[in-house]
Amino acid sequence: MTDQDSRSANPVADQIDQILEGAIARDAAFHRQPRRELLDREMQEIKDNVLRMGSLVEDAISASIAALLAHDSDAATEVIRGDALINEMQRKISSMITATIATQSPVARDLRFLLALDHVTYELERMGDHASSVAKQVRKLAPEPPLKEYVDLPEIGTIAARLVHGILRALVDVDQTAARAVAVEDDEIDARYHRTFDEVLELMRADPGNVERGTRILFAAHYLERIGDRVTNIAEDVVFLATGDIEDLNP
Repeated sequence: MTDQDSRSANPVADQIDQILEGAIARDAAFHRQPRRELLDREMQEIKDNVLRMGSLVEDAISASIAALLAHDSDAATEVIRGDALINEMQRKISSMITATIATQSPVARDLRFLLALDHVTYELERMGDHASSVAKQVRKLAPEPPLKEYVDLPEIGTIAARLVHGILRALVDVDQTAARAVAVEDDEIDARYHRTFDEVLELMRADPGNVERGTRILFAAHYLERIGDRVTNIAEDVVFLATGDIEDLNP
């Protein structure tokens, strides 16, 4: 007699087996659900902190440009001091990501997303450093009259802050279309940077008195241009998360 015949001949045992099988299935589902909920909750907390960190970076860029236009060295100093908070947030988020990977064992898309967020915090931390470096140049420029209204430097800063905001939204939504659009806008930063570089060099050649201010403008423009490049790096992460393809969006 086969096992199936034996079970069919004993309906009571059959029912017990079914009850046990159902209980095991429900127990497994019970344990899976809270674990998934915990992972989702931790990932949401990490994403929220990444957005807060990005907001700090965006504010630092905007504040450094506002200090430039207002000739406010104290405001520039506040941007420099604020970089410590950005650095601390990067360490905090990285620790949260490490703990989530270690305790929740995420796989596939969840794991890729967490690793991407870890890379994003590195890029944001470096952007914060660049914003602080811009503020250091602003602090030196503040007492002096503006050199040709700083050429395109204020516009470059405004675009850089906007791109930081845009790429973070694209990241959270894993929106490759938005990420590509943000990367394209980096071309505007590059164009204005090169134009500023050429114009400032001409001003420095025309009058040696322009050399110090011109040099500081060029340094500040370079730091803002690097922020644009780092935004593009994050855009490439978003495209990878959405498609699985590694693309160079700024060839």
